[in-house]
Amino acid sequence: MKINVKILRFDPEKDRRQHWETYQVEASPGDRVLDVINHVKWYIDPSLTFRRSCAHGICGSDAMLINGRNRLACKTLLQDVVKDGGTITAEPIRGLKVEKDLLVDMEPFFDAYRSIMPYFINDNPPPAGERLQSPEDAERMDQGSNCILCACCTTSCPIFWVNGSYIGPAAIVQAHRFIFDTRDAATQQRLNVMNQNTGVWRCRTAYNCTDACPRDIPVTQLIEEVKRAVMYQQA
Repeated sequence: MKINVKILRFDPEKDRRQHWETYQVEASPGDRVLDVINHVKWYIDPSLTFRRSCAHGICGSDAMLINGRNRLACKTLLQDVVKDGGTITAEPIRGLKVEKDLLVDMEPFFDAYRSIMPYFINDNPPPAGERLQSPEDAERMDQGSNCILCACCTTSCPIFWVNGSYIGPAAIVQAHRFIFDTRDAATQQRLNVMNQNTGVWRCRTAYNCTDACPRDIPVTQLIEEVKRAVMYQQA
């Protein structure tokens, strides 16, 4: 089938603002959006800039707005977003500075991620064997462990769009993973981060984050669980 690939372009060296450019591509319904964007770069316009790595929905690097919705280009099939002769649109994810074309500056996103101390903390002497955890406790933190840091959830959040200081859904999901890890000893420090004016209380429960997650993490639910944990530690 023939489709039109409409991409929001921006080159800081020559453009004053973003603009649309459209490319006609021959493709198959089972192809991925990443395939046609690669085709545009490799065979039509090598100046096109975007980020991608594993191409298997693991690294999270090719997040972008596809037909107005945050998705991973490597997981989105053409048959799900366009028909023969139709048009798909690709834009950079919102709320982060556009460096060039579909490439955004991810540093503010990763700064928020680092702020919740996304690593195991326990200075107590290790036991003779493993640090054991019940299956029930492991299951509670399991969903947050599936996050691939693609930023789809955070950059779909209207609060993040207007307030870049908001820590964002992805960082809260990562905090959830450690807050509810019964083997970790830094729960209080992370709850303090969540309780700041840039933390969990900025969430307005829009559910955009849950809808945007390519790993089907119930992001809004995990945020609500962190809110309750913050309230309980204050009581």
